[in-house]
Amino acid sequence: MKAAVVTAFDTPPRYQDAPAPTPAEGEVVVDVVAAGLHPRVRSQAGGSHYTSTDELPLVPGIDGVGRDPQGALRYFVLHDTTQGAMAEQTVIDPRRSVVLPDGVDPVAVAAAMNPAMSSWVALRQRIAFEPGRSVLVLGATGNAGRMAVQVAKLLGAGRVVAAGRDPERLDALPALGADAVVSLAGTPDDVAARLAEAAADVDVVVDYVWGPAAAAAMVAIVTARPDRGKPLTWVEIGSMGAARPRSRRRRCVRHGSSSSAAVRGPSARARSSRSSARSPT
Repeated sequence: MKAAVVTAFDTPPRYQDAPAPTPAEGEVVVDVVAAGLHPRVRSQAGGSHYTSTDELPLVPGIDGVGRDPQGALRYFVLHDTTQGAMAEQTVIDPRRSVVLPDGVDPVAVAAAMNPAMSSWVALRQRIAFEPGRSVLVLGATGNAGRMAVQVAKLLGAGRVVAAGRDPERLDALPALGADAVVSLAGTPDDVAARLAEAAADVDVVVDYVWGPAAAAAMVAIVTARPDRGKPLTWVEIGSMGAARPRSRRRRCVRHGSSSSAAVRGPSARARSSRSSARSPT
């Protein structure tokens, strides 16, 4: 069969022949219809993801949509494996898959699931999110950030503030559920002032940016809070972009995932009550 094969971590995958997958007991071989392409897969292909075992050759891809032997389309998530989704066929555990209803676009599902689940899992599993709370999505103009705006609204957020750099995408976010938008373009002081005005009283920050920009945003928000005793939950999604200063007043839980596309086949918790900053699918 044909697959995208990584033979060295410093070179891109190549389209070439690869051994057909052999299922173990309880597994199923599926014909891959579409495979998700997102930062998690890029880091896998580059050998930089923390789950990497440096084993080569490697077929990248951790999720996608495939057609099972009965003809059903399934969205699947793979175990850590060198036989990934970017191939004509792959092996899945049916328990880690969902049969898709008729009429669903498999390419859209493969592209959207990973980034959509980043905020869904963060708000449903990583924190005790309650309807009516206000949310700031930092990095809302990326694919995962745009979905986070919609997920937050779907889960009952009373107010959603969307912050990002791309002006055209930012202008489109109110139609997706954002109650206010904040541009992250401009000088640090200008950005801080805009965040302080729009998001000083939010309950939760879903952060796809991290690094120095997120540290500056944290300072702007917590210093402008009317009530310094009000908890602020900061959910970090993605890879770390800078070192983390220590703080006794915050707890951080990392939550991985980020934006995504799809490839046709033949996707921290911080509590603060005073001014301080901490600087990542």
